[in-house]
Amino acid sequence: MPDAAAEPGTAAARGAAEEESAFSHPAVDPDSTAVYGDHPDQVIDFYAPHGGGGPGGAAPVVVVLHGGSWRAPYDRRHVSPFAGFLAHRGLAVASVEYRRGTEGVGQGGEADVAGEGPVAGRWPDTFDDVAAALDALPALVRQYLPGADARRVVLAGHSAGGHLALWAAARHLLPADAPWRTDRPAPLRGVVALAPIADFGVADKLDVCGGAARQFLGGAELFAERRPYADPALLLPTGIATTLVQGRDDVDVPQAVAEAYADAAAKAGEVVGVTLLEDVGHYPLIDPAADACAVVAEEIAQLAW
Repeated sequence: MPDAAAEPGTAAARGAAEEESAFSHPAVDPDSTAVYGDHPDQVIDFYAPHGGGGPGGAAPVVVVLHGGSWRAPYDRRHVSPFAGFLAHRGLAVASVEYRRGTEGVGQGGEADVAGEGPVAGRWPDTFDDVAAALDALPALVRQYLPGADARRVVLAGHSAGGHLALWAAARHLLPADAPWRTDRPAPLRGVVALAPIADFGVADKLDVCGGAARQFLGGAELFAERRPYADPALLLPTGIATTLVQGRDDVDVPQAVAEAYADAAAKAGEVVGVTLLEDVGHYPLIDPAADACAVVAEEIAQLAW
């Protein structure tokens, strides 16, 4: 999530204003928090459904994976207003925390090439955590969200979290030696990926989020080797209903990244829905004050219910 500095009236300046709005909301405390491992970041916040919004009966579960370029300064707290927004629309929410790159040290201990700022992601820890969280989720939902329906689960992620949502839905397509591979598709109702870093090749060429995808995979020397284990655009077709929601004016993760994933899916024989929002950048998708957030909630509800 790089700072957007530009003259007033430019797309970057508007993006900065959108970011400020999205981060202006106070954090929404969960109803409960569960652990799925021993590391402090291996936790899931649960939000019980409040109010209406659905056809009745047990509420489906939305698994929220936050963004932030897989970098340590951005955790699940910044997406908690979005989780609360979904809960008030009658959805049960599980907001997953996971290990991210630390200050100056990232995947496998490699330092930031520039020697400054937080590194994107931790290899293999970030993937270890997302896989473990989702494997533990059914039992945790039964314990912490007894009124929810663990058989109806939608993955929703924003930005880097959108990547993780797409990746998690494709674990059955991972290389045979991948430790996260499953023997069958996850029992999901679908995936809604919001401005996802969905194609690492295109994201790297566009230097998305300061080269976060290449950094995540360990730098130039490991990028090609690790990409088949990490890039959703190489893990298709999933056989799981998938929708991408993208702002046309996104300067953080440009529209071309989502389009590249959708094109890759089409070549693999799978139709991926793409909802493009006019005059919308990166952050309104998770900002409860923005109209775009209501569009996102509707996309999720359509799959969930």
